[in-house]
Amino acid sequence: MIVRDRPSAFRLFFIARGSIVPRIAPQILLAALLGGIVAFLHERVPEDFPVLTVVPFTLIGLAFAIFLGFRNNAAYDRYWEGRKLWGQLLIDTRSLARQCTTLIGPRKVAEGSEELEARDVSRRMIYMAIAYSHALRHHLRGTKPDEDLSAYLSPADAVAALARSNVPDGVLALLGRDLRRCLGRGWISDQLAPAIDERLTSMAAVLAGCERIRNTPLPFAYTLLLHRTAYLYCFLLPFGLVDTIGAMTPIVVAIVSYTFFGLDALGDEIEEPFGDLPNDLPLSAMSRTIEINLRQALGEKDVPPPLQPVNYCLM
Repeated sequence: MIVRDRPSAFRLFFIARGSIVPRIAPQILLAALLGGIVAFLHERVPEDFPVLTVVPFTLIGLAFAIFLGFRNNAAYDRYWEGRKLWGQLLIDTRSLARQCTTLIGPRKVAEGSEELEARDVSRRMIYMAIAYSHALRHHLRGTKPDEDLSAYLSPADAVAALARSNVPDGVLALLGRDLRRCLGRGWISDQLAPAIDERLTSMAAVLAGCERIRNTPLPFAYTLLLHRTAYLYCFLLPFGLVDTIGAMTPIVVAIVSYTFFGLDALGDEIEEPFGDLPNDLPLSAMSRTIEINLRQALGEKDVPPPLQPVNYCLM
């Protein structure tokens, strides 16, 4: 995600970092070059050069802009839903940490090791919640979670979670196991246990919602139609403009190409919000925030710092 202060109106024209221009620069240059060639040939051999009127380009451009706007709205809906799901995960993990530290423990002041054992289970469940956030990030990005899981799970629990095809669901199963153990030992009452189980259910709903976004892209035929139309429109546009604006054709074509190619490329990025492109969601930073919050809930002081943007990009 691009994170930077909004510059002045003048500086906005010259910003490269955070802009979609570097990604679409070849298409813009190619369209402008084609516009320059068309303008040159029209000037040299006007009687033999084919030209079109601007009427079909006006009609096609209007329809194309509307459909492109619909597609980008659908892509942003997916982006915003993904952000809301991770916001819900932050609520769930914080609530789970508070409940584990305040609700789990012997009903009476225990002698011996029972109090320490109950605290150890509570701490382990909070660490599992941290591991879950990292596992979910890796699950959505298709990367390996081994290192992050081994930092917060015991070797046996890490092996059990990694043995699942769905690692985050495996971590939730471990949390459910420890909740059952607390019930069996009487460390949490039957009336309070559903509150923690509700948090686990909500975390499972977050997982399912993120998987729905990741595994159900926008229809490929729709994306392909818009992509082809953008290229055809921008590469044929010089033939419709050259008879009217002459030498200005390359400039006007470059501006139009920047708009259409830019919206098309931006829609491609935010359509899959869990990737690692500059305009995708900063899952690593959000996982680190959960890690910091939950470790501080345990009273730990040596917590890692929040992730900072690198070249205005927060991953």
